[in-house]
Order: sequence, then structure tokens, then C-alpha cells
Amino acid sequence: MKLSESLRTHHLTLSFEVFPPKTDVGFSSVRDAALEIASLSPLFMSVTYGAGGNGSKFTFGLCEEIEKASHVPTLAHLTCVNQTRDAIQRSLDELHTRGIHNIMALRGDIPDGDTHTGDFAHARDLIAYIKASSYDFCIGAACYPEIHPESLDRKDDIRFLKEKVDAGCDFLTTQMFFDNALLFHFLYRIREAGIQVPVFPGIMPITSAKQVERALTLSHSFMPTRFKNLVDHFGTHPAAMKQAGIAYATDQIIDLYASGIENIHVYTMNKPDVAAAICHNVSDILGASI
Repeated sequence: MKLSESLRTHHLTLSFEVFPPKTDVGFSSVRDAALEIASLSPLFMSVTYGAGGNGSKFTFGLCEEIEKASHVPTLAHLTCVNQTRDAIQRSLDELHTRGIHNIMALRGDIPDGDTHTGDFAHARDLIAYIKASSYDFCIGAACYPEIHPESLDRKDDIRFLKEKVDAGCDFLTTQMFFDNALLFHFLYRIREAGIQVPVFPGIMPITSAKQVERALTLSHSFMPTRFKNLVDHFGTHPAAMKQAGIAYATDQIIDLYASGIENIHVYTMNKPDVAAAICHNVSDILGASI
């Protein structure tokens, strides 16, 4: 199912993101975790792409396993850094053959010490290529409520985002953020700029103090005082930190929904218990027409 056909729900929906294994050995355990998360009946499951474009077989294979076993739609990440048109076309052919209808089109991180080569300079070029293909994929793209690290300023960032949408992007998913005000301000700015596609806010439950540093390194996200206090107070108590982190993410989700945002994306880090706890905390809201 194309995600563009199921976004107008008029109730709270959650989607979950998982990442594939790096080797064949780890595939079965990741698949089991992903299927357990899929059993929570999310709107869709997103599967990330291997670093440097090396994990496509695991990404596409995991998407196919999820769809066949759970009938939950999947969103396959596809990066174009250092990729040729022929290589991307082979990926599109494979996704079509596997019955995957949704693609998260990304440039991808440029490896350290490498220069960006290949036939696609930006995600917008990949989006335009997918859109012009003979396959009718639903195309998602990434956005950054706090500005992309490589953008000069907010105006520059939104200009490039609009180019992605104009190239054929059907919806956007945000980088993680820990202050909902940042998301609300971002939505106001992009709507004012004429970007009208659906936006999925990306929420990451931080369940350990160790996870904080990595999350901030990857996302460059602003950490509000109330979140800092949570980490400082509970960081050395793993069980309490996990519970507090899930509660914080739940609070973000409820506030977003109460503010009119229906579709929310959760970065699960392959943890079924975290995804289940989030669902439990909003169980009376999920599926309710309010």
C-alpha cells in the first residue's frame, strides 16, 4: 500500500523505525524484533539503509519480511551518495519486484575523508529520478526542524526543502527533536513557504544516558532544560532512566496530537518493549476519533 493513500486518518497513528543488521548473522534477531514491533499495528514500518549504501539487501529484505508476515506497509530507505543511475535503477527494480511501494529518498552521509561522487548530488535529484521512473512509488524525504547541519541559514534550508517537495516528494519525516515548540515554528515557516505535504514529526525515546550523546551527535538537536534535568537526575539509574525517557516521549506525542498532528513517527532503535510502552501509554488515544 502506498502511504499517500492512508495519511488522512483523523485520529492518532504511530509509525515505527527500525534499522537492519550489518551482517547475515544478525538478520534473524533483527527480523524478530521488527516483527514484534509490527505486531503493534503501526501505520507503517520504516527500515533504514546501511551505512555507505552497503545494506540495501538487508533493508529491502527486512521490508519484504515485515510486509509478508504482518501486512504492515513498509518504507524502505534509499540513499544516493556515490551511487550511479544504473545502481539506483537496480534498487528500484528490486523494490518493485519485492512489492515495496514506499521509498524514503535520502542523499546519505558522505563517508569521512571521501568526496561526494556519483550521479546524484542531492536528495532532490534522487526524488526526481524515482518520480520519473516507470514505477509509481510513494516518496518520502527528510527535514530538519532545527536546520540541516550543512545549510547556511533557515531561509537556505527551507529553499532546498521546497526543491525536494517540488521534485516529487509526497511527505516529510523530521529529524528527532526534544522540544515541540521547535516543530511548531518549523511547520509555520514551511507552510508559509508553500510546502503543503504531510509532515511526520520524529520522536526518539531516550532510554539511557549513553544514548543521549549519540543522539545529539547525530541530530545536533537542542536539549531543553527539562530534558537535561531528566538525564541528570535519572541517568545513573537505568530502569528509572528508561521509564522517564518513555514518559518524556509520550508527553511529546500527546502534546503533538492535542495540537492537531495525527501521524507521528517513533525511532524505536529496534526495541519492541519501548515501542510497546509508548503504545500502552496512548492506548486510549490510538484509534479514537476525538
